[in-house]
Amino acid sequence: MTPAARIAAAAQVLDAIAGGLAAEQALSRWGRSNRFAGSGDRAAIRDHVFDALRCHRSFSARGGGESGRALMLGMLRAQGRDSAEMFSGVGHAPAVLTEAEAAAGEVPEGVQALDCPDWLADDLKSSLGDDFAPVLKAMQARADVFLRVNALASTPEAACAALGIEGISAEPFPLATTALRVTDGARRIRNSQAFADGLVELQDAGSQAICEALSLPAEGRVLDYCAGGGGKSLALACRAPHLTYVAHDAHPLRMNDLPARTTRAGVRIAPIEAPEGPYELVVADVPCSGSGAWRRQPEAKWRLDRAGLEALLATQARILDTLVAHVSPGGQLAYMTCSLLDAENDAQIAAFLSRHPGWTRESSLRLTPLDGGDGFFLAVMRPPEES
Repeated sequence: MTPAARIAAAAQVLDAIAGGLAAEQALSRWGRSNRFAGSGDRAAIRDHVFDALRCHRSFSARGGGESGRALMLGMLRAQGRDSAEMFSGVGHAPAVLTEAEAAAGEVPEGVQALDCPDWLADDLKSSLGDDFAPVLKAMQARADVFLRVNALASTPEAACAALGIEGISAEPFPLATTALRVTDGARRIRNSQAFADGLVELQDAGSQAICEALSLPAEGRVLDYCAGGGGKSLALACRAPHLTYVAHDAHPLRMNDLPARTTRAGVRIAPIEAPEGPYELVVADVPCSGSGAWRRQPEAKWRLDRAGLEALLATQARILDTLVAHVSPGGQLAYMTCSLLDAENDAQIAAFLSRHPGWTRESSLRLTPLDGGDGFFLAVMRPPEES
């Protein structure tokens, strides 16, 4: 496919997303209908689509509309590229720009230029303070690909060497001792021998740092309550494999890949339907706005609304209250989000502590994309001491 044909295809996918399809579903549907497209074409189209989702408001302003065609026009203008060259109407290129399209477009300002939803701007400003604009600008760009080195099987230096043999370049990243930033060959990772042998696992550097900040018990059981794919319990198990790990999720299908991942890593994590405490450590990476990970899941930024956020806050509070009974005396409850919003972080913890006298906050950590990875929040709490 020509570069112009890729632009036209991305516009089609964006229109499908605007019609209600999830981004991955829209991309998969386009791929099935256009099997002639090679892997390089599909990768380029995917990049265009996710660039447009990250920068929807500013691209829309520059392109003069909300359609996929307008977003692609806005992208080209934002990148300083010749839109007339791409919108040529030749072959599979988009049709030539109309006079209105050629004249349309403006340089976005304010929260529009930062690709921030209007309704959420004040909340983010209050939560981020002086970092508001820098963080929003950082989230307009693609996120780096990170790997976690399995300390049971390799070292960062050895893992980099093994990846290099397969044409994958990576380098240690300071946010976590196990983190590697991939600088070239990211699309080769899942088919690499280093990945198959369990030397490395895909995991954001911020997520690794949050896991690394946890103080693990000397012995006992660990519950990953909102496990999803199990990435955090895998990271913990590779740190302290002598502990007993169990994973639970309200939607068990999310844990389908966990057995294969644990086998690859050389650890044991048992998926369970109903937690039976108490546990020395309970990890709750709760459902949240995902605002710290909008670079990776940009459509979530535009689908979230106030009612949805309020529903998430209620769910988070309910999970915290449920987990009180699962923490052993002297144990820890680790609350995690990938959110930048105080309402989901410090305010949620303050409300929990007010509802449960005697519980104390032992430590907390907040990361934003300015730290290099996704945005995360961690608060570690302990129950009241037995009298």
